[in-house]
Amino acid sequence: MDFKIEVNKHDIEVNKGEFLLEALQRNGHKIPTLCHIKDHFPTGACRMCVVENTTNGKLITACSYPVEEGMKISTHSERVIESRKTIVELLLSNHPDDCLYCVRNKNCELQDLSEELHVTDRRIRGVKNDYHLDLSSASLVRDPAKCILCGRCVAVCEEVMGVACIDFVNRGSKSIIGTSFNKGLNVSSCINCGQCIMVCPTGALTEKNHFAEIQDAILDPETKVVVQYAPSISISLAEEFGMEAGKDMNGVMNAALRKIGFDFVFDTTFAADLTIMEESEELIQRIVGGGKLPMFTSCCPGWVKYAEEFTPDFLDNLSSCKSPQQMMGSVIKSYFAEKSDIKPEKIYSVSIMPCTAKKFEAQREEMTHKGITDVDAVLTTREFARFIKMYGIDIEHLEPESTDSPLGARSTAGKLFGATGGVMEAAIRTAYYKLTGKELIKFQVNALRGLKGRKEAQIEIGDLKVGVAVVNGIANAKVLLEEIRNGREDIHFIEVMACPGGCIGGGGQKIGADPSAIMARMQSLYTTDMNESLRVSHKNPEIIELYKDFLGEPCGHKSHELLHTHYKVREGVML
Repeated sequence: MDFKIEVNKHDIEVNKGEFLLEALQRNGHKIPTLCHIKDHFPTGACRMCVVENTTNGKLITACSYPVEEGMKISTHSERVIESRKTIVELLLSNHPDDCLYCVRNKNCELQDLSEELHVTDRRIRGVKNDYHLDLSSASLVRDPAKCILCGRCVAVCEEVMGVACIDFVNRGSKSIIGTSFNKGLNVSSCINCGQCIMVCPTGALTEKNHFAEIQDAILDPETKVVVQYAPSISISLAEEFGMEAGKDMNGVMNAALRKIGFDFVFDTTFAADLTIMEESEELIQRIVGGGKLPMFTSCCPGWVKYAEEFTPDFLDNLSSCKSPQQMMGSVIKSYFAEKSDIKPEKIYSVSIMPCTAKKFEAQREEMTHKGITDVDAVLTTREFARFIKMYGIDIEHLEPESTDSPLGARSTAGKLFGATGGVMEAAIRTAYYKLTGKELIKFQVNALRGLKGRKEAQIEIGDLKVGVAVVNGIANAKVLLEEIRNGREDIHFIEVMACPGGCIGGGGQKIGADPSAIMARMQSLYTTDMNESLRVSHKNPEIIELYKDFLGEPCGHKSHELLHTHYKVREGVML
C-alpha cells in the first residue's frame, strides 16, 4: 500500500493510481453502481457511485476518480444519498411500471436501488418510454423502454466478445442503445451469446421464451416429449435455489424433469462423448491426410456464427461436427425413435442449455432433415429454474433418479465440455488412444485448465507433436486468428468458446454470479472427472453400441448424414 486516505473519519490504505471505488470496496465500503463493470475502463456515466470529497465539498464519481493523498471522503453524506436517490427517481420517471410482469422482477438492480434508497414517492414524473419490443432474434428479446443507458451491454459486446453489434444511437435526450441503423437484432452482427443479458441491470435484454410451446407439447397425449441437459447444467442449477455454487444436482434434476412431465430424460454429456468420437477422428484425418489445419471446434454456436460473419476465410477450418445438443437431438429422432418404436414426428425434443445461442442454433435450417428438426425448443438454466418453480417442485427433497437408456451412459471426459478447455482435453484423451492404442498415463492436461482467456500446449502423441490452443471470449480468439493469418503454423487444433469460462459462464446462466461461483462450477466438473472411473469417451459402452448397431464408424456415411453439417458466409459480410 502506498498511502492512506480518510473515509468516513477512518483511515484506509490505498494504492497509488487506483480508482477510488476499488479502494473503497476492498476496504468493505458498499458503493452502488449501475454503469460500472469490474476490470473494464470506467465511464462514470450513471453517477450512482458518487461520494463527497469533504476537503472541497465536491461530489465525485468513485469509479473513475483516482485516489489522491490527503483525500477525505464521505460515502453516505446527506448530499450523496440525495444525489443517488434523485438519479434513481429520474430513471424511474420514464421507466415502465410493469415490474410484476417483468422477467427480472426481484432480480433487478434498479428495483434493488429503489428499495435501498427508500424511493417510495413519485416526486419526478416524466413521459414513459414507448419503444417497440425487438422480437426479431431467435435467441434474445430487446426492450428499449426498460433500458437505462448504463452502457454495460455495449462494453461487453465490444470489449469481451469483439462483436460490437450494439452501440449508443442519437444524442442527448434522444439517445438509445441500438443496432446499426436501429434495425432488428436478427439483421445485426449479433452472435446470440447472451453476455449482454448477463450484465444488463434491468429487463431491457432477456432470452426468448419457449415455455408455452413446451407446456403444450407436455399436455398433448399424442406427443412424446424428451429432454436433454448440457454438462454444465447440473453444477450450476443449485445457485438458482440459493444453494452453494458448484453443487451437483444431476440425479435430482432427472427426478424434477419427470415430475414436470417429460417422457424421457437424457444427459447431453452422452452426445459430448459422441462429438469427441467424431471430432477426434476428423482431426486425425486432417493431420494424417494433409487436410485443412488448424481445425477449430464447432460446438459453440456463438463462435460458429461469429466465424460465418467475421472470419469467412476460416470456415473450412471449422470441424463439420454438429454440437452435442444437435447430435443428441438427431440421434433421439433416429436411433432412439427406432429403438423405442416411436415415429420421429411424434417426438418433441427439448434441450436445457447454459447458452442463449443454442436457441438460434436449434432453428438453423441446417438442423432440419427431411422436415424433422433435431431440437424443437431450448430452455436456459434460468428458465429451467423458473419451470421447476412454476410446477411447484420441492427440489431439495427429491430422491435422485437416473437418465433413460439407451443414450444414458456418459464419461467424465464429456462432462468436462462445460468448462473452457474441456472439449480439448476430452479430444486429446481419445485422439491419443486412437493413434497409439494406449491410454494417456495421466488424463488431466493441466496446461488447458483454468479460467485464463487463452491457453496453449504442445502434446506428444506417438510420433506426432500436436499444437493445441484454447480460447474463451471471442476477443481473445480474434488475436489468435490474426497470428494464424500472419503465418503461425505450430497449432493444429483450437477450441473456441464464445463466453468467458466456457459454458459455465454462458449467457443462460444465473445473472449476478461472481467469479468465485464460476470457479466453483469449474472445480465441480474437475472433481467429477477425478472421482469416476469412466474418463474417456471411446470407452463409453453405449457409444460403442451405437456405432456397432447404427452408425457404423466415426466420420462414416451414416455419421456424416446425422452428425455433421456445413457452414456458410453470412450475407452482408465484408471479405
